[in-house]
Amino acid sequence: MSKYGGLGDLLMRGGHSEIVLTFAEIERASGVMLPDSARRPQYWANAQESRHIRGANKAVRAVGYRSFLIAGADKVRFIKD
Repeated sequence: MSKYGGLGDLLMRGGHSEIVLTFAEIERASGVMLPDSARRPQYWANAQESRHIRGANKAVRAVGYRSFLIAGADKVRFIKD
């Protein structure tokens, strides 16, 4: 399981087509602190090439979601592909 596998598990279990999670909820689900770079849109960018996908976003993409930072709110919107 990846470092952020718990986040992927949470998304899969929820079965939502769209969900917004706070950074605290993401950290609780994954069991690790998000890096400071998670406050930048690039961290959550939905890159097409796997070598460009970062940390938590790898777990998110693996379970069929896209992620979008809600700037200034320390929240991320996850939308099912």
